[in-house]
Amino acid sequence: MTVRERWFGSTGRKVPAIVLDGTMDVSAAIEIHDVTDAAALQAAHAAGTPVVVRASSVAEVAAALSRPEVSCVLVTDQELLTVDLANHTYG
Repeated sequence: MTVRERWFGSTGRKVPAIVLDGTMDVSAAIEIHDVTDAAALQAAHAAGTPVVVRASSVAEVAAALSRPEVSCVLVTDQELLTVDLANHTYG
């Protein structure tokens, strides 16, 4: 399995798209629980601030990663680390 990576804001480093909560330093990021506030996501992205989203379901992970502004998704369930997003999205 290949770990998908995304840019961590404008820090110049890449991080895994889905991360087990507590295993990565996200102190420089804005942490949110959903991606409904598109204006806040776009403002953080424009400022170069990493955005991490907390998710507890496959649907929440997929919604978060559908937003280009999101650097990574924090999950507490290890099974969510192996979500097949292509299968979930395209069936």
